[in-house]
Amino acid sequence: MVKLIPRGQTMSYKEVAATCLNPRAARAVARVMATNFDPKVPCHRVIHHDGRIGDYNRGGSKTKSKLLQTEGCFVKLGHISTDETKW
Repeated sequence: MVKLIPRGQTMSYKEVAATCLNPRAARAVARVMATNFDPKVPCHRVIHHDGRIGDYNRGGSKTKSKLLQTEGCFVKLGHISTDETKW
């Protein structure tokens, strides 16, 4: 599912879980993202439901913020404007 999120778009951990038919598995999605190092999976596009970008296992939240910004997302103080970037 995460591989399908387009550049400049995001989904929350809860939305990814719901898409996989288990809306209560947001924490499981977060654990999978935290342990995934496959560069083909854009883990940086998965954020918290309240717009916080959260951590990133490939360089921390600063790297995640920079990646999202290069894709056209507006990030300010560790939060993303979710209205315009939801997929």
